[in-house]
Amino acid sequence: MERNKGKIIIVSAPSGTGKSSIISKIIDNPELALGFSVSATSRSPRGEERDGREYYFLTPDEFSRRVEAGEFVEWEEVYKGTCYGTLLSEVERVTGEGRNLIMDIDVKGALNVKKRFGDEAVSIFIMPPSLEELERRLRGRQTDSEEAISRRLGKAGYEMTFASEFDERVVNDNLSRAASEVEEIIRNFVKK
Repeated sequence: MERNKGKIIIVSAPSGTGKSSIISKIIDNPELALGFSVSATSRSPRGEERDGREYYFLTPDEFSRRVEAGEFVEWEEVYKGTCYGTLLSEVERVTGEGRNLIMDIDVKGALNVKKRFGDEAVSIFIMPPSLEELERRLRGRQTDSEEAISRRLGKAGYEMTFASEFDERVVNDNLSRAASEVEEIIRNFVKK
């Protein structure tokens, strides 16, 4: 008997908005049958990050070679010299196992994946309550320089202009409530 192919759930947000925290709250819900897509990046690991767990850490040359070989579903140079992307092999691995793929990707990548997969994907944009709250969260992480925080805030303002292009929008002013909203969106989508 052939296993049903899973669907694609795309979660995107400006850096520091809480999308990874939301995903970690819902990832183990058996009702949603979620599998996580591990993105690839050309940046170096931060803190406790490990290759193949948070990201596939590729050299910039390896990343470029794989882009040219057509191995990515989407990719983007998110910051100058720093690329992120989703390998087609990751999409096929998770959906082929009959699980619903949850993707934590940047805004442009999210829109590209939605365009490519259409009705087989739902796009969810997580919004901060305000840019001021986002700045507070970024500073609270204590992982970025002042220059990086300024760059992330500038990019966040730009990314938020794309929110209306997503299927669903959730404001993360309360992590538990936002996670419940995302869970409900996914539950309704995978039932279709």
